[in-house]
Amino acid sequence: MEPRNQAVGTFQVWDYIVFACLFVVSSGIGVFFAIKERKNDSSSEFLVGGRQMTCGPVALSLTASFMSAVTVIGAPADVYRFGASYIIFGFAYTLMVILTAELFLPVFYRSGITSTYEYLELRFCKPVRIAATLIYMVQTIVYTGVVVYAPALALNQVTQFNLWGAIFATGIVCTFYCTLGGLKAVVWSDAFQMVVMVAGFLIVLIQGSYKNGGISTAWSTAEAGGRLNVFDFDPNPLRRHTFWTVTVGGMFTWLGIYGVNQSTIQRCISCKTENHARWALYLNLLGLLVILFCAVVSGLIMYALYANCDPWTAGYVSAPDQLMPYFVLDILGNFPGLPGLFVACAFSGTLSTVAASINALATVTYEDFVSQCWRDLSNRTATWISKALCVVFGVACTSMAVAASYMGSIVQAALSIHGMCGGPMLGLFSLGILFPFTNSKGAAGGLIVGSALSFWVGVGAFIHPAPDTNTRPLPLSTENCMTLPKRCVVSRSVLIDSWYSMSYLYYSTVGFLGTVIMGLLITLLTGPTKPQELKPWLIRPVCDLFCFCSEKYRRMFWCGVRHEEEKVVRHPVFCSNLFQISKYTHYVSYKT
Repeated sequence: MEPRNQAVGTFQVWDYIVFACLFVVSSGIGVFFAIKERKNDSSSEFLVGGRQMTCGPVALSLTASFMSAVTVIGAPADVYRFGASYIIFGFAYTLMVILTAELFLPVFYRSGITSTYEYLELRFCKPVRIAATLIYMVQTIVYTGVVVYAPALALNQVTQFNLWGAIFATGIVCTFYCTLGGLKAVVWSDAFQMVVMVAGFLIVLIQGSYKNGGISTAWSTAEAGGRLNVFDFDPNPLRRHTFWTVTVGGMFTWLGIYGVNQSTIQRCISCKTENHARWALYLNLLGLLVILFCAVVSGLIMYALYANCDPWTAGYVSAPDQLMPYFVLDILGNFPGLPGLFVACAFSGTLSTVAASINALATVTYEDFVSQCWRDLSNRTATWISKALCVVFGVACTSMAVAASYMGSIVQAALSIHGMCGGPMLGLFSLGILFPFTNSKGAAGGLIVGSALSFWVGVGAFIHPAPDTNTRPLPLSTENCMTLPKRCVVSRSVLIDSWYSMSYLYYSTVGFLGTVIMGLLITLLTGPTKPQELKPWLIRPVCDLFCFCSEKYRRMFWCGVRHEEEKVVRHPVFCSNLFQISKYTHYVSYKT
């Protein structure tokens, strides 16, 4: 076999045109809804779509924003290096969606709230609400900035695609259509971007298979390279990806991002009924599995093509995140416009994530701060303030992307911030929704301890990355490359190879367990809340999800909460007794 040359193509005029179409169409959707809804100037219409959205577009929107460009570019590279065990995330996604739909969504939807963190004031106290909101805002701004910068940098270093042009175009376009069209523009733009994402992956899968001599050849090569050893049941928590770390740790990580995250819940509560919201989540699961499958197969095909000449080891690219852009230019460089379609695919995830973040940040700021200080604002004034907040946070997220360029390797730490913040947040909401006797002191103390634990292990792991004995990257070959790298070995202490070497997927689990355990201990020491005094719709009785629980045992597990006051209906999927209360009833109960 001839040695492989490192040279690949660069972006051409048609690639820029195809990529620009993504921004033009997304902006056009914002203009369309600005014109269509110009006579409806309520803040509810702008922030939650008047709560009249249907399940289809919301499902596509959830999937698009969940699969950021970090996923589109990073997941195939992960499969390339570590194998197809990444597909096990499908189990984590499934558990995450079921728990979100059946445990958390009903409470948020029936409460009639707009900000997820409003629940924390209803259940605990205002300081807990404010603390959680501030954590969410910092977490989202930092993460969103990195989501814009990281893929733009990877694409720039491989394709010479203009770095700052991509960053500022993303920030400006997202801010533009969020400010003009509100949540409806975000949802429908996400739906369009989801289609672009799937199209980009399909082009890569088809041409990549062709370059390998067919999918069966690629599959055989991947199998020979050990990439198809999916299931590893080693319970060691230090191992990066095993069945348990991905299923259990992945479930907690994504549940913290998904189940109690303002960006997700805001789109769910925008649906016209609770059933629409639930179906949106389950349809979104189908989309997540499709994107996951495409990403994993892309990684396997990429490995098959470079089985004998790894571009990263050979020095053709400087980081694993650049492998996917390099691969795309290698196989599609002779087809004008197709590399641009893949870049549009990657940036569709970025646009979706950024737009959802801007809209969610504007919502929590208005609901948790502005409306609490000025309670008599007119609808028109509230709408204009919400639009101004979209502009402010659009600038903030874009500025964070610029700041990320000076952060060096700290970018890696910022990408883990969802896990470090999501676990304590999940624990906090779980204390409120699942444990009726938890008091506000327990909630506050649990949040502090859980956050400290998750940041301790997360930051420590960033400073002292896990060794190859735990991450276990699979072998890569440079047999047919023109150049070979120089490798170095770094010695490490035993202490660093224990606590800080924990799988990154367990950061959220550590935060969750720390928050819940400490919250319950503080509650028992300071005096639990009397369940009889709680409004029933603030609690989600887990036992009611299962039809085999008798009335006697259901009442026992209600822990004294008066759920019998609510109207009971039969759920078609889980045969469970789910409570149906109108949003108006909740609103009156809260106000009175």
